[in-house]
Amino acid sequence: MKTPSNGPGADGLSDPLRVIRAATVILDHKGVVTGWSPEADRLLGYRAQEMLGRPVDAVSAGSTAEDGEAWLNPHCSSHRVREVTLRHRSGRLVRVAAECRSLPDTVAGPATLLLLTDAELLAEWQLQQAMLHGMATQSPVALTIYGTDLRVAWANHAARQELPGPFAQYLGRSEDELYPGSQVLSAQHPPSVTQVMRTVLDTGQTVVDLHYRGRPPADPDREHVWSLSYYRLEDEEGRPLGVCEESVDVTDLHHAQRRLVLLNEASSVIGSTLDLERTVQELAEVLVPRVADFTAVDLMGAVLAGREPDARSGDLRRVVHRSVREDLPEAVVVPGHRADYPEGSPQWQCLSTGKPVLNAVLDPAGPWLRDDPVRSARMHTLGIHSHMVVPLRARGVTMGVATLMRWRDPRAFASDDLLLVEELAGRAAVCIDNARRFHREHRSALTLQRSLLPSKLPTHAAVEAAYRYLPADTEAGVGGDWFDVLPLACGRVGLVVGDVIGHGIRAAATMGRLRTAVHTLADLDPAPEELLSHLDDLVSRLAAEAEEAHPSGVEGVVGATCLYGVYDPVTRCATFARAGQPPPALAHLRQPVEFLGIPAGPPLGMGWLPFESAEVEIPEGSVLALYTDGLLTASDGDTDTGLERLSFALAHPDRPLEDICGTVERVLLPDRPRDDVAFLVARPRPLPPENVATWDLDFEAASVRKARMLTEERLAQWHLDELAFPAELIVSELATNAIRHACAPVELRLIRTENRLVCAVSDHSSTAPHLRRAKAGEEGGRGLFLVAQLALRWGTRYTQDGKIIWAELSLPGP
Repeated sequence: MKTPSNGPGADGLSDPLRVIRAATVILDHKGVVTGWSPEADRLLGYRAQEMLGRPVDAVSAGSTAEDGEAWLNPHCSSHRVREVTLRHRSGRLVRVAAECRSLPDTVAGPATLLLLTDAELLAEWQLQQAMLHGMATQSPVALTIYGTDLRVAWANHAARQELPGPFAQYLGRSEDELYPGSQVLSAQHPPSVTQVMRTVLDTGQTVVDLHYRGRPPADPDREHVWSLSYYRLEDEEGRPLGVCEESVDVTDLHHAQRRLVLLNEASSVIGSTLDLERTVQELAEVLVPRVADFTAVDLMGAVLAGREPDARSGDLRRVVHRSVREDLPEAVVVPGHRADYPEGSPQWQCLSTGKPVLNAVLDPAGPWLRDDPVRSARMHTLGIHSHMVVPLRARGVTMGVATLMRWRDPRAFASDDLLLVEELAGRAAVCIDNARRFHREHRSALTLQRSLLPSKLPTHAAVEAAYRYLPADTEAGVGGDWFDVLPLACGRVGLVVGDVIGHGIRAAATMGRLRTAVHTLADLDPAPEELLSHLDDLVSRLAAEAEEAHPSGVEGVVGATCLYGVYDPVTRCATFARAGQPPPALAHLRQPVEFLGIPAGPPLGMGWLPFESAEVEIPEGSVLALYTDGLLTASDGDTDTGLERLSFALAHPDRPLEDICGTVERVLLPDRPRDDVAFLVARPRPLPPENVATWDLDFEAASVRKARMLTEERLAQWHLDELAFPAELIVSELATNAIRHACAPVELRLIRTENRLVCAVSDHSSTAPHLRRAKAGEEGGRGLFLVAQLALRWGTRYTQDGKIIWAELSLPGP
């Protein structure tokens, strides 16, 4: 499209066939040129002296006009514009728009004025005129022109639709006067559009897509949002004439964008944890105040308990509610209590059908409110006018309902609000169901863990103990590490920590089997290295079974490590053996922490190296620490650094053991350890020498009587005369069996602990007696049966030289 020839800028909007702009040619009544303007020279290339006196047909290219008439009729009076083809002086053809006008008769007779212009220029002008007309009368974009005083000077049809009544009453008014209380929604611009227009008028800088919120005079009850654009209007000399405002109502788009933003925010906010109540709280925080003035979320009681819900039960529990006011004036039910709704209420319908209920205009005289006077009075007092209930459904199951109300926001809930809340409720419902399932699985896992690990350490006279257990799988709450304090014969105690490869339920299940095996083996009272050998065989069998069941998966990997030790309060020594575990630490009162030199054995399940044990004297007042390797590598993965930190944490063992555990946890463990961690700290308690009595017995029958006498005398010294009869009987039977069926030497030992009396007879035979029921005609075979009836427990413990048969009696109360 060609640029207009007469001046720049706004000249393009001028009529190209106006005399002052068009090429003009004057013809006499014979069609001879009598006048030729400079514009005609520029248009066709002929000078005036070349054309004057010549017929105008000299520039014709042979075109014909409409209806078969010549393109030129000197006697025409019509102002109709024709398009003709003329020949330029250079020979090229020029498409020209021509208009023929009759002039008053002259002395020479009638004359005709031809107005000629470029046809393309005329077409462009016609389009511009059509555009201007369309913008003024048909365009959906509201156009308003403000003068240099920034007051309304003109507005098109679309803009006048927002201004009821005669438009003349709005002329001369500013934008801020037309839309009082409106606000610019952009921090990059002034809060008033009048200020924005002043900047545009002063600088000429265009402003595009400025969002503006207010209430138009034609719809004062509803808030609208517009997208505004401003540019300066100038004359031909570039002087400002005013500012033009283009306005598009984007209220629906704005609300849609807000909904998208809200949905996007909700996707990252709702369900941030697997805590069910926190998930419901997050839903309420998203809904209030951006969607509703009040919301209440009620869940089925079964959901809160982790069970599969049944909407037919009607057992709704208020979990959370939220309001635009902190005093929660709308709330009728306290969180944690049952939320009872009358039959026929929107909540009741929502549970029954699984579909939302929208009361855009709440009827205070509705039948369900008549049956619920408390809620009815509360709604009437606050002026609640719009009510919506949406089900919380996931995987086809209704888990509860969300109730939304408006009383401060004058707008009623609409279908768009319902769609938004349904989307939010659907996302929240999935998160709630995930939290419910996690709660159920977590509870099952914790039940499993509690059944596999000691709920509390047993009280034992020989040691005081404390522990920490932190699984790497914090969501499941279970792991493969374990620990134990095991009461053994003759006042001794077993200390054990172990670690199974892997984390979670599978590792915990394997750990449970190994811990049970350790309990069973410890009851047989083997040496620590023998116990690990038996445990090694068990792990090998478990690994073979798992490999057969899962030949190509990690489920087939079974491995473990273990540290087992026995502390004897009589000898004040501990014997340890380890299989792949780090050595125990011994914290002295006045010396640096010592890591005991226990021979390192291979992890359990290797089956190719023997285990060795070492005996260590435990000074009084010191503390033993047994731990899995996850403790040392929890911080930065460096074992040496972990040992240094552990030494620091164990210093000053005269502190309470719980304080020591807390220090170890703070110094060595991050919030989320990468590996399961278990550690056990124990303060051994040696028995005072006066609580132990030991005698060598001659290998003859008369020694049985002597054993009874020695027992009676010592019990008298210990003020345990009440136990004289059962203790003498037990000692008599044990000594008799040793002298009759075993080998010399024979030794009798009595041990008094805080709540037990231990009677033990040792010999140098590895043959153990067995409890049996003697037949009617047999004279013997009833000794061990009597011992079993009198003692709390009894058993046999093998030593390097033979065995020890022992029995325990409970000390009388104070």
